[in-house]
Amino acid sequence: MKTSERVATLSLFGLMVLPMFMPVNPNLNVILTACLTVYVGCYRSVKDTPPAETMSNEHAMRFPLVGSAMLLSLFLLFKFVSKDLVNAVLTCYFFVLGIVALSATMLPSLKRFFPKDWNENQITLQAPIFRSLSVEFTKSQLVTAIPGTFFCVWYALKKHWLANNILGIAFCIQGIEMLSLGSFKTGAILLAGLFFYDIFWVFFTPVMVSVAKSFDAPIKLLFPTSDATRPFSMLGLGDIVIPGIFVALALRFDVSRGKENRYFRSAFLGYTVGLVLTIVVMNWFQAAQPALLYIVPGVLGFVATHCLWNREVKALLEFDESKTSSEKESTSDEQETNSDPSKKDD
Repeated sequence: MKTSERVATLSLFGLMVLPMFMPVNPNLNVILTACLTVYVGCYRSVKDTPPAETMSNEHAMRFPLVGSAMLLSLFLLFKFVSKDLVNAVLTCYFFVLGIVALSATMLPSLKRFFPKDWNENQITLQAPIFRSLSVEFTKSQLVTAIPGTFFCVWYALKKHWLANNILGIAFCIQGIEMLSLGSFKTGAILLAGLFFYDIFWVFFTPVMVSVAKSFDAPIKLLFPTSDATRPFSMLGLGDIVIPGIFVALALRFDVSRGKENRYFRSAFLGYTVGLVLTIVVMNWFQAAQPALLYIVPGVLGFVATHCLWNREVKALLEFDESKTSSEKESTSDEQETNSDPSKKDD
């Protein structure tokens, strides 16, 4: 873990618990928490191998449609089914998901304290009836799941805003760390689609706001306010993860070229400016705003302007993370073959 990433992680944790002890301006809290979460998630995504899940252009084009179907389904579910029953089922689902996310988030910081074989040797458990279903984990993951389990019990029992935020931030970090857009083309398609998705469901229907208020699960971050009529400000996790995976792609693009974090800085600055503009407009009109309306042009606009200025449009558009990883693997295989004479004979 780099020093900057460690400082950002500690700052993020401190910012989460600070409202427990003193008043914190919710607008400033939203901006700092979201930006620190994106920063940590981006640096955690930089690995020897690219993120496990890569999105294709087809997936990116379908994503707003699938998201719309799910959002409308939840709206109808809350409308015709008991809200308490729906939230009880969702709590059970996020209880399991939260343990996995917290364990994965804590593990990189704790694994150096575990024996080497605890981090490397996989344990496989198969379902007794459905033998094709299996779960693989290490002893280190099992140990880190213990505090995660106690924490999720606290969340399920109390539904405290701090527990909600810690789980939500863990989901965001894991999403940014594990998901890959593959290329900037795919990223642009996804962000453009969700730009219109967010505008439609916030401005033209009551669906988005209604689901956000009814959904009693860590799909949004809550920031305490001093206003008794509106005790919390909210920010959806999608407003962090979706642009966050694009910013993370920019960072890995810089790393793949062995250059300073040039496009990462542009993308991150665009995200920050877009988020600040969201808060300003929200307070000006005193109404909920689709954050992606401001964040998407910020991220895409800053990166596009930067690459046009540097005359690197072709390099940016031709970047494909899957091809880059394949080239790295073939290069490493050649190096191993050259260093081991026995493999040459084979």
